[in-house]
Amino acid sequence: MAMDRAAGRRDPNGDYGTPQKYDPTFKGPIYDRGCTDIICCVLLVVAIVGYVVVGVVAWTHGDPRKVIHPTDSRGQFCGQPGTPNEKKPFLFYFDIVKCASPLVLLEFQCPTTQICVSKCPDRYLTYLTAVGSPASLEYYRNFCTPEYKGTQKAALNVLKDRECPAMLIPSTPLARRCFPAIQAKQGVIMVGNKTTFEDGWGNHRNVTELLEGAKKANVVLETRQLAMKIFEDYTVSWYWIIIGLVIAMVASLIFIVLLRFLAGVMVWVMIVMVILVLGYGIFHCYMEYAKLKGEAGSDMSLADLGFQTDLRVYLHLRQTWLAFLIILCVLELVIILLLIFLRKRILIAIALIKEASRAIGHVMSSLLFPLCTFFLLCLCIAYWASTAVFLSTSNEAVYKVFNESACPFAGQTCRPETFNSSNVTRLCPDAQCLFAFYGGETAYHRYLVVLQFFNVFMFFWLANFVIALGQVTLAGAFASYYWAFKKPDDMPAFPLFSAFGRALRYHTGSLAFGSLILAIVQVIRVILEYLDHRLKAAENKFAKFLLSCLKCCFWCLEKFLKFLNRNAYIMIAVYGTNFCTSARNAFFLLMRNIIRVAVLDKVTDFLFFLGKLLIVGSVGILAFFFFTQRIKLVQDTAPPLNYYWVPILTVIVGSYLIAHGFFSVYGMCVDTLFLCFLEDLERNDGSAEKPYFMSQDLRKLLKKSNKGQPEA
Repeated sequence: MAMDRAAGRRDPNGDYGTPQKYDPTFKGPIYDRGCTDIICCVLLVVAIVGYVVVGVVAWTHGDPRKVIHPTDSRGQFCGQPGTPNEKKPFLFYFDIVKCASPLVLLEFQCPTTQICVSKCPDRYLTYLTAVGSPASLEYYRNFCTPEYKGTQKAALNVLKDRECPAMLIPSTPLARRCFPAIQAKQGVIMVGNKTTFEDGWGNHRNVTELLEGAKKANVVLETRQLAMKIFEDYTVSWYWIIIGLVIAMVASLIFIVLLRFLAGVMVWVMIVMVILVLGYGIFHCYMEYAKLKGEAGSDMSLADLGFQTDLRVYLHLRQTWLAFLIILCVLELVIILLLIFLRKRILIAIALIKEASRAIGHVMSSLLFPLCTFFLLCLCIAYWASTAVFLSTSNEAVYKVFNESACPFAGQTCRPETFNSSNVTRLCPDAQCLFAFYGGETAYHRYLVVLQFFNVFMFFWLANFVIALGQVTLAGAFASYYWAFKKPDDMPAFPLFSAFGRALRYHTGSLAFGSLILAIVQVIRVILEYLDHRLKAAENKFAKFLLSCLKCCFWCLEKFLKFLNRNAYIMIAVYGTNFCTSARNAFFLLMRNIIRVAVLDKVTDFLFFLGKLLIVGSVGILAFFFFTQRIKLVQDTAPPLNYYWVPILTVIVGSYLIAHGFFSVYGMCVDTLFLCFLEDLERNDGSAEKPYFMSQDLRKLLKKSNKGQPEA
């Protein structure tokens, strides 16, 4: 224990502050405290009021239907209740071939007339052909504009004035838009049963032109199809996913309860189980790798295969299982080496975990407190998301001039009401004034970017504040346990509620201060990520290098601030000092005991990580065998899926969040007890006047004792 003795020495030069002196009146979290960082508290209240005002403005001007419903050339929503388009939910393009124009990517709008229709066309038909048949013309008028008056006007004039499309093509609705029903038969692209079509002007064209137009009209076509298949998988497997998450919750709860009574045994069982689970993963990957040897196509590389929406394709490649095998082997080796070199520190970590188990046993309500934090975080996320949607849809309809031939007015804004009487139609006869997007040039619309930025900033600030409130509450409850000399007799009746009340009453400003600093750094990181995305196509290597350095620096700064804030909140919960003082005292205390911090505290984090890994790995393996129908007893029970990785990944991610919620309480408890343990070593010496508050197990491991008290 020479390392522990060296780490516990006083700093002779005072570079890291003065150690706490013995105070006979100190019995844990002080009750005689005052409000801290009042200015930040006022600033937070003002910011919240401003945030509410922004939300009211967004909800007043915004219209989420702009995101849900497609918009025709006049800026009217298709399928919107209470409008003439209520029974017309689909958007129809007059000439979808024109959607292959580069304007689609530049202006995000096809340079062709678009109207709302009740259903997509199901046949080939041209207007010139339909005019000769009353039945065909009656069907055709469903795809004409309201200005169309039938055969009163010459057919060529109807087409010239774009009152009707020149042709109809069999189409299918996708994302509420009519796209050609393109299919491939024996490598030949067809629409219906045809490889060519008449464009309505007497010209025969290839179906591949429709394909290009459809691709540009909806560049996310395949993504939407993938999303629909994933949605279908969720609809048939959601109850099994919930069962998997319930299993993860029960497993986490059982694990926590067992830690309460069998901490030492559970830690070693956990370590052995993690090694065995990883070992089984290595064995399974090797068996799959060996089984694919000699199979056709299994030796293809991942680079040659490219991206596939059906991820099951990758499981038929030997290279995939080889990659899994290498990753698991490296992880297994790292864990074994860490266990070998840190075996002595694990004993002290187990003692801390045992003490944390006792503390949680006396404050059982702490296990449910993360639900309160989770609820408040959900409120922050919901308010931010709804405000962002309403802000993004609070613009006005913007119309622009679209023209097939050269026109000096192309791309300029226009007004549909006065467009036909303007100079544009005289100079550019085939120009159209079509809806382009939702935007605006008013002062309100210019400030929308600022309001969106404020929305993001407030989300980070409030989310960090909620997390800080949870941390300081748990720290106050567990500190009251540590500094109770006779446990649990000297503890307050309701330590968690007492700590929560103190945090809100006295330290709202300090929590706002710490969360504000962290929010500023996180917003800067978001801006850097945005700039990095914008500069991907740039060729300035120095700018890319500088941006990468800044991203790395601010990532490190955020991690350091989270660590510092966490320990500062513990000091706030115990001593009631302001944020800066608490952060300085916590930092100096940790620096005076840097060896214990670098080794002992991180060992407990490693052990908790193994616990989460064990729960997530076990539930994940169970989900894998169930959804891939490899469990014979329930083989017929598993639902049919497009992608079985969808529910498996959902269960794994959900299990990790659940396990993290339970273990976060343990982590906060260990961190609090660890800081109190360091304070205890500095304040007291084990004499009758200054006895140690630490548990008997810790005193044994550190070879400390309280004089006058027998050690078992």
